[in-house]
Amino acid sequence: MKTTNRLDAALEKLYTAFHNNTLNPECCNHCAVGNICNNTDSWKHLSDDHGSLRLNYVGLVHENLGRRFHGYSPSELLKIEASFLKGCGYTLPLNHRNAKPENPTSKETLFNGLCAAVALLCSLDGIKNVMDFYPLFQKDTEPLELEVMA
Repeated sequence: MKTTNRLDAALEKLYTAFHNNTLNPECCNHCAVGNICNNTDSWKHLSDDHGSLRLNYVGLVHENLGRRFHGYSPSELLKIEASFLKGCGYTLPLNHRNAKPENPTSKETLFNGLCAAVALLCSLDGIKNVMDFYPLFQKDTEPLELEVMA
């Protein structure tokens, strides 16, 4: 499957963070977009709320100037983070009043968030979801013929 450079880089960073236990949905440096942006939190200045899809003034300026951060526009970064947080079980935007998962850094929670983020990353590049294993488990169209031993 042919992928884009930005997708390859993002997937590698997310994979590494997941397996090194450095992925944390509540930390702007170590969330999905924080990892894509090399563990910096500069992306958080594009919106007023963590998990929001609404660009603030700074985000709109960057978006209108056509700026890209690690290959992604400001609005794409917000979509990626929102997908990750929703996949983890958060109600958005992230704040003390909204629901959050019982154990935000459990492998299961993080994996669910990653699945959602990866699905969005792939759709942004028009690529089939690289984590979609469903076709591997589909039955063949032709039934398997078994010899019956008498």
